[in-house]
Amino acid sequence: MPVEMLTYRALAARLDISVEAARAVARRLRLPRSLSSDGDALVAVDVCKIRHRRRPPVGRNMKIETLLAEFTRLASTLAIHRTEFERERELVDRLAAELVTLTAEVLSARQATARLEDELAALRVGLREQPPSRLGRLTASVVEADRRACR
Repeated sequence: MPVEMLTYRALAARLDISVEAARAVARRLRLPRSLSSDGDALVAVDVCKIRHRRRPPVGRNMKIETLLAEFTRLASTLAIHRTEFERERELVDRLAAELVTLTAEVLSARQATARLEDELAALRVGLREQPPSRLGRLTASVVEADRRACR
């Protein structure tokens, strides 16, 4: 076929592509261009030699579908991680509460131990000097404190 002088719009219609794509084809193939009398750009082209085919729009749809599938997969992974995080957070909260309770028990036990050590030291020093009633009360106090500590 002979070389034709076509506008970008006419070239786009012949190749069944957009005007911007026709401009890109002319630029890529370095086709000679000139201006017409009405100011439109004309391209010298042999349409039979151009092997340009329109891309099917399926590629974009496939890309969108792929991205949507990836988004769905990531959303489900996020939900799983969120569930694990909440479970771990509850465990940490329970352990923190237990730690506070145990700390209070340890402090109470230390105070009881200090008090009992003072009473024991007093018993050792003044065993001969104390009347039997005082000794009995101290022994009962030691036994009672020992029972509380064992609970």
